[in-house]
Parts: sequence; structure tokens; C-alpha cells
Amino acid sequence: MKVFSKPLNLPFQYPFTISGGRTKTHQPSLLVGLQLGPWSGYGEAPAIPYYNITVEQMIDDIEKKKTFIEKFALTEPERYWHYLHHLFPNNPFLVCALDIACWDLFGKMKALPLYKLWNTEWQDTPLTDYTIGIDTIDAMVAKIKARPWPIYKIKLGTNEDISIVTELRKHTDAVFRVDANAGWTVDEALEKIIQLQHLGVEFIEQPLAKDDWEGMKVLFERSPLPLFADESCVGEHDVEKCHNYFHGINIKLTKCSGITPALRMIQKARTLEMKVMMGCMNESTVGSAAVAHFLPQLDHVDMDGPLLLAEDIAMGVGYDNGNVTISQKPGLGIELNL
Repeated sequence: MKVFSKPLNLPFQYPFTISGGRTKTHQPSLLVGLQLGPWSGYGEAPAIPYYNITVEQMIDDIEKKKTFIEKFALTEPERYWHYLHHLFPNNPFLVCALDIACWDLFGKMKALPLYKLWNTEWQDTPLTDYTIGIDTIDAMVAKIKARPWPIYKIKLGTNEDISIVTELRKHTDAVFRVDANAGWTVDEALEKIIQLQHLGVEFIEQPLAKDDWEGMKVLFERSPLPLFADESCVGEHDVEKCHNYFHGINIKLTKCSGITPALRMIQKARTLEMKVMMGCMNESTVGSAAVAHFLPQLDHVDMDGPLLLAEDIAMGVGYDNGNVTISQKPGLGIELNL
């Protein structure tokens, strides 16, 4: 195999803000490719500062171990992920990008879309939400008016949370989901969740700090709305830890280190009778296509990354009022437009 990479800096349509005042105008990301014979596979990993992963670090890791990345004799993606997992034990984001590229390559070699490789059918797929980042209330209303959508994911974690949702509700009857990004205390969450239920909110994502298990136990027992783990569920070992503290998990391919462990996380969550959501980290269509192939296995999905960007780098995933379509071509089914 041959490996190549390209740094990206993808601009957002609007500045993107979550709890804690974290705002960004661009999403740094790394595009990777694996070539074997006539086939090429592509993967992507965004760089997230609060996880201490940069594009420069990922490129440096590739260059230092390029020979090892390329010498693996590919027979199945699971074996390659295991190899990469030990090759880059401190860089799950890079492992994710290479794992996605490997699955894309493998799907092309087998002439099948990924979801068919996983023996699933493209039916009853969930609608994706569209994210409204924290902003002034007027700006958040304007974002909803600019993109009518059946489901909105609303970022909260401010002193105006209830005022925000109350005002947004005046302008749409769409389903609301709330992501507090670990921005609440237990008492604050209990008070707000009751009010949010009356405002038509479907569920709450990561209400408390990722390690506040005592607080989550209280919320799990008392919340009238389902609770989904995000920051508390990073990798495979976290799924069982979240059982009886959350009603469901939100899997991020980048954080869990790729498609291969995500498949196992879904299986584990199902054995624990937990709901499964998959989210994004503002990836382009490359990373979003990987999420799209999981749709037949999911209860909920947040894969609006390409919709939030002012520019994209690939084609192959379509969005129509929440409905997601894919090209049905082998692998990820994407075409780069770099």
C-alpha cells in the first residue's frame, strides 16, 4: 500500500460556538489516502484542540511511521485497525482517518458499499438533525429561518438556555434536541430539563461534566427526558461504563478511533439495551460518508458537518430535509473535488 495525506482548513458558514465560549470559524482537518493496485481509499480526521490533536501532529506521525503504515498486507480492515491501534497508541484521530480509508479501499476491492459489507439494508434510516450553535438569540433564530429542517440540535450551556429555546420554539414546530456539552450542574440540569420537556425537546446530550458519574446517576433516575453520553463515551471501554447512567450513547468515529471500534460499540450498546446515536465533529463529506453507512444501525444521527461548512471537498452524500442519501458506489461512495 501507499499512503498520502493532505491538510485541510474548512471554513464554516457561520462561526461555530459551544458551551464554554469555544468558537471557531474554520475546521482544521486531515485527509488521508491509501492506494493498493488500482484502488484508492480515503479517510478524514478533524483536529480538535481540547483533545490535544493537531493536523501537524497527525502528519508528523504519518511521516515517522510511513514505512510501517504501507508495509501491512491488507486482508481485512479489522486486522489493519488492530495494527494501527498499536502503531499509534496516542493518536486515535489518525487511526480513525486511516481506518476509514482502509474500509473505503476494502469496499472498492469487494465492489460493495460499506453498509452492504456489514449485511445491513438501506431502509428505515433516521433523519439527521441540523445544529444551531450558541449565538445571540436573534442570530440563532435567523439560522433556523435560513434552513428550515425537521430536527434541530441546539447547543446550550449558557445563562439564557431557557430563553433561547423558548424563542426558537416560536418560530418552528420541529423536533429539538439539546446538547449542553457538559455545561450544566446537577441542580441546573434538573431544573432546565423539566422546562425543556415542555418546550418539545426530545432528549439531552451530555448535560454534566464527563466524569460526574454521581451527578449522572441522579439525573438518570430523575430526568423526564432521555440522556445521551458524548464526552463520557469516547471509546469502546466507555459503553458499559455509561450503562445505567445514560439512556444512550453518541458515537464519534474520530474519538473512538474509527469504523472498526464503532461497529463493536453498537453491538455492545444493543446488548445493554441502550439507544445508539452517531455524531460528527464537523467533518467534510469524506468523514460524513463514513457515518452515513451506519444509518441502518442507528436510532439517531447528527451528521450535518457538510451543511455547516461554506466549502466542501467531496461529493457522494445528499441531504433533503433531514433525509440522507448516498451514491451506492463501492466503499464510501464519494468523489473528491479537490
